[in-house]
Amino acid sequence: PQSPAATTRRGAPGRAGPLLGAEFQGGRALPQLSDDIPFRVNWPGTEFSLPTTGVLYKEDNYIIMTTVDKEKYKCILPLVASGNEEEEKDYKGPTPGELLEPLFKQSSCSYRIESYWTYEVCHGKHIRQYHEEKETGQKINIQEYYLGNMMIKNPLSEPEGQMTPYYPVEMGNGTPCSLRQNLPRSSTVMYICHPEAKHEILSVAEVTTCEYEVVILTPLLCSHPKYRFRASPVNDIFCQSLPGSPLKPHNLEQLEKQQEMMKMPFRRVKEEEIHSTKEEKFSSIHKPVAVGGHQLLTVGTTHISKLTDDQLIKEFLSGSYCFHGGVGWWKYEFCYGKYVHQYHEDKENGKTSVVVGTWSKEEHIEWSRKNAARTYYLREDGTQSVRMVSHFYGNGDVCDLTDKPRQVTVKLKCKESDSPHAVTIYMLEPHSCQYILGVESPVICKILDTADEYGLLSVPS
Repeated sequence: PQSPAATTRRGAPGRAGPLLGAEFQGGRALPQLSDDIPFRVNWPGTEFSLPTTGVLYKEDNYIIMTTVDKEKYKCILPLVASGNEEEEKDYKGPTPGELLEPLFKQSSCSYRIESYWTYEVCHGKHIRQYHEEKETGQKINIQEYYLGNMMIKNPLSEPEGQMTPYYPVEMGNGTPCSLRQNLPRSSTVMYICHPEAKHEILSVAEVTTCEYEVVILTPLLCSHPKYRFRASPVNDIFCQSLPGSPLKPHNLEQLEKQQEMMKMPFRRVKEEEIHSTKEEKFSSIHKPVAVGGHQLLTVGTTHISKLTDDQLIKEFLSGSYCFHGGVGWWKYEFCYGKYVHQYHEDKENGKTSVVVGTWSKEEHIEWSRKNAARTYYLREDGTQSVRMVSHFYGNGDVCDLTDKPRQVTVKLKCKESDSPHAVTIYMLEPHSCQYILGVESPVICKILDTADEYGLLSVPS
């Protein structure tokens, strides 16, 4: 419960607590329950007017609730409906296909690295699954399958009622499948709106033999109301006590008092200590994506703690503030001037961690003599500005495939964002156990121009 109101969801047994039982008026049944819609129970007392804005209420849309202590409450329920129908009806903008056209015209490709396979989606062109191995004499052996080529057709009908609406693109004529009488492999690419995405591949799944579903996160669909991310509002339920019953159930009052007591020691933390906390705060606007009946990963750009810019830069450059990110099974931790780790956490097996690379200034300087540690772009006034710096982290855990230590090139780029404390991290593996880690953040924008000849950064003067 959140004092002074308790939060619950429809269809979630036990979440509202074992306090209440219901009597339905005139045998009236409640509508179909959905666990996606959050509710909050309020206890306003008898002198109370229903809200006139937002969700609609009607005086006769109520149930009588009785607690185990025989306390009775009349609970007025909101009339919950999808609030986007009108906006969708009035929409006259580009179709989803037209919104995605720049992606198909640019010949851009997205990649996803898994433990063995790499997936390449060149939008509107092909989907390829491949594995590269270096043999003796530096010859590269490639094992590859095309999971789909060219667009077969745009969707004939748009899916209705999805928790997360997606725009499907069918791709066929892939590599023949020996398990299905050499029928060509085919895929459905599902494009989903995500405001801060960069067309990442969220997942690749083989739904039946040699038929695949690929989920792509893209900001391009977000201007269409049908595909926009929907932040589900909390719907209020108002429970008024009936004669002889207290304003709020006695057991609930006791529970809230206990919770307040548990919170007390933490209230004495000084304000400056709160501001300097190094815990990561994750964006809460992104709900889990449900596709094909499976719950997939919740995806969101990490929002790092609200340190001041100067503090954040100092702590980042000293390696005491680390960035975390990644989409998929593996997540990544990058501590500037210290290490890059790849890890996976689950309840059963705990944390599995791999050292991808560790920092040695001498090794990086040696590497930078043969590789570009700084890249530039030309400003409109003709002056040069640093666009990206690349740092070498070697001496990671030994790789089973190569019997050599893993190594990674970290590419630090500026990323303008509405949130000054956002960070995006992605990993590529162009060769076995030789990685590229992309790290993009507004924090990096402020320090790129301090890069010296080796690409090393410092606190701006």
